[in-house]
Amino acid sequence: MSGEARSSRASRSPDRARGSHALRFVVIVGVMSFFADFTYEGSRSIVGPYLGLLGAGALAISMISGFGTLLGYGLRVLSGPAADRTGRYWPITIAGYIVQMTAVPLLALAGSWEVAGLLVVLERVGKAIRNPPRDAMLSHAAEQIGYGRAFGLHEALDQFGATFGPLFVALVLLVVHHDYTVAFALLAVPAVIELGFLAVARLSYPNPSDLEAASARVTPSQKMPKVFWVYLTAAAFVGAGFADFPLIAYHFERARIVSTDLVPVFYAVAMAVGGAGSLVFGRLFDRFGMRLLLPLTLVSAVYAPLVFLGGFWVSFAGVVLWGVGTGVQESIIPAAVGQMVGRDRRASAFGIFTAGYGVAWFIGSTIIGLLFGVSLPIVVAFSAGSEVVALPLFFAAARRAGAIPGQ
Repeated sequence: MSGEARSSRASRSPDRARGSHALRFVVIVGVMSFFADFTYEGSRSIVGPYLGLLGAGALAISMISGFGTLLGYGLRVLSGPAADRTGRYWPITIAGYIVQMTAVPLLALAGSWEVAGLLVVLERVGKAIRNPPRDAMLSHAAEQIGYGRAFGLHEALDQFGATFGPLFVALVLLVVHHDYTVAFALLAVPAVIELGFLAVARLSYPNPSDLEAASARVTPSQKMPKVFWVYLTAAAFVGAGFADFPLIAYHFERARIVSTDLVPVFYAVAMAVGGAGSLVFGRLFDRFGMRLLLPLTLVSAVYAPLVFLGGFWVSFAGVVLWGVGTGVQESIIPAAVGQMVGRDRRASAFGIFTAGYGVAWFIGSTIIGLLFGVSLPIVVAFSAGSEVVALPLFFAAARRAGAIPGQ
């Protein structure tokens, strides 16, 4: 073997080792997210009917969901820059998970819809604290194995947890004759398991930035690029038109389209579709870039007329498309953000991006909640129309990023 060949082989070995190490990090964080989503998505599958049982109406349910989403995204504008500024990615991530995993089982003790609503919001706050630093740490691994692959694989494991959680809750409700307090209390088990995997991840990977090759460690400008703001505007319209599942579940039960036992199953199906889609869409994103968002956004926009105007099977199809949209928003959209900035500003970029997205989601949720009591066709028009408005903005962002050749 020539000296040049040996040198080339030796240079590839560290890259392969780093790539394998990066993949293991993505998997362990994904397993961690599996149990986190098992816990809080299990609770979200029934929190709408639970709030209604405690006396909350459609507007209150929509506003609680929307306000929780607002804080769940808006507070990331603080946790993201805080992580970049202090470098304390793990401590901030751990604090967020502890808050979130504690809030869910405590719903079993809520004696009123106001207390339950507060815990729903607190759970979202925990997610706001931990997501930007966690995603920034994932981005270091993504530099090695591909952004679409890393975020898609992580989101797939995340969504599969969101599939089994609601199914578990549905089984519990069936066995205990719709005793919501028992279902929430039992979700303490996956919450504890999640915190165990969190400790393993922290001990195994104390410095995830080491996963990123030195050549990729570029210090960026303090300003976000213009494409970032165009992309954020597009995502904001998508968020504004995307109804929260608690309101969809409330509609199913109020209109007697789906029985109480099957509502968590519908949610589980949506999460399974989102998880499977994340694996496929992530690989396609690494090949086609942001232009992939154009057809996926258009397809997911069809969920609104199916869910709010259809019968049992039409609504089921709508929930499937709602799941597609969820998978896209949780995997591909953040993957693109990670490519727009350098490593030292990624937590800030994730925080700012998702904060803007969350404000739009809250405004949209409030509008949808108000329109819900006026006319379901108007709800559909607002929801689908908002998604469609995002298309030319995604196209413009793809052009700026050079994702569409020949422009």
